[in-house]
Amino acid sequence: MKSQHLRYLIELNLAILFISTSGPLGKFISMPPPITIWLRCFFAGIFLGLFVWYKKINLKIVNTKDLKTIVISSLFFGIHWTTYFYALHLSNVAIGMLSLFTYPVFTALLEPIFFKTKLNKTHVLLGFIVLIGIYFLTPDFNINNNYTQGVIFGVISSVFYSIRNILLKKKVAKYHGSMLMFYQMGIVSVVLWPVFFIFDATPSIDDWSALLILALLTTAIGHTLFVMSFKNFSISTASIMSSIQPIYGILLGVIFLNEIPASKTIIGGLLIISTVVVESFLSNKRRKLI
Repeated sequence: MKSQHLRYLIELNLAILFISTSGPLGKFISMPPPITIWLRCFFAGIFLGLFVWYKKINLKIVNTKDLKTIVISSLFFGIHWTTYFYALHLSNVAIGMLSLFTYPVFTALLEPIFFKTKLNKTHVLLGFIVLIGIYFLTPDFNINNNYTQGVIFGVISSVFYSIRNILLKKKVAKYHGSMLMFYQMGIVSVVLWPVFFIFDATPSIDDWSALLILALLTTAIGHTLFVMSFKNFSISTASIMSSIQPIYGILLGVIFLNEIPASKTIIGGLLIISTVVVESFLSNKRRKLI
């Protein structure tokens, strides 16, 4: 039993490690983010399509309302990925990933608006701590500073990611996760297709290698393994463990890109990750009381 639990633990950490490669890969790829995201979605869609076909997963959408939600959430997902990659290009892996990882607290603050529930005062406090963390990530408040712009894009990305997750929350129980991801990859690919007429798309050999890793390892395998981990761990446990994702990403950035985070970035990152861990523990406690 212990050896089986250890295997599940290793699988979950592998999923988080694979997903965290998005930071270093997004920074490494030299093409404009909209082009990168289109190619990422296109190739990930192919990999997911093959998986859905192999597993014979039902692709039928029950009603128009569900279709509308999937389309809107897909658009938000595309904006999330594009702004996230702009954050990585403008700043570095540490700032890009840490500013994005404010999304769990933004989700907690936005959920009452969508589900018409009472706002939790603890979430307001955690949101305030996140703002302090963002302050430490920002070198100064000069809008012309690339790092400041990177933080802004990262926070925008986290907000759109939060809304996308909230919209899909009820749909995950009705549809298979791989089916939803497959549709989202397809919709984003269709919407972003015109970017080839706007930006210059001349990927190098290194870009192609990184893109395939991003599509297969990060998107298709990483996200699939993470969803599958819900069978062996509670969502709260998986969420708490995913708090290590920016740390994995930063370490990969240090190893492969030689990006050493500044002391202020580390302080801001600790504040942001701490709020995520606290919120995960509190949400787990609330579920047990229900």
